Amino acid sequence: MAKHRDIAPAGESSDRASAMGPVRTCVGCRNRSSATELLRVVEEAGVLVPDPRRRLPGRGAWLHPDPECLRRAERRGAFPRALRVRGPLAADAVWRHLQLNPKCETVSHLDHESQVDPS
Repeated sequence: MAKHRDIAPAGESSDRASAMGPVRTCVGCRNRSSATELLRVVEEAGVLVPDPRRRLPGRGAWLHPDPECLRRAERRGAFPRALRVRGPLAADAVWRHLQLNPKCETVSHLDHESQVDPS
């Protein structure tokens, strides 16, 4: 279990958690973060498309804007599973988006190997 949690455990309310807004799980590192810290990605015709404005139609997957999270998600085959589509998805547009818009200066969200509480 992580030493520091940004959100309240299920069933508990927290002023800080509600102030953060929606919380989503990164498909790469499986850490939970505020939706404002994550990049939404959707599938269009077998291609992953970054949706930084969160306006494109369809089911979205959430990813830290960090190349390591994208590598992990691709290696684990997380995008087809999260987006509920069959087959591999081309992530070239997401890679270009991350290279043009580097936002994650640290990889602190990757510090903990145990992200999910097993209870």
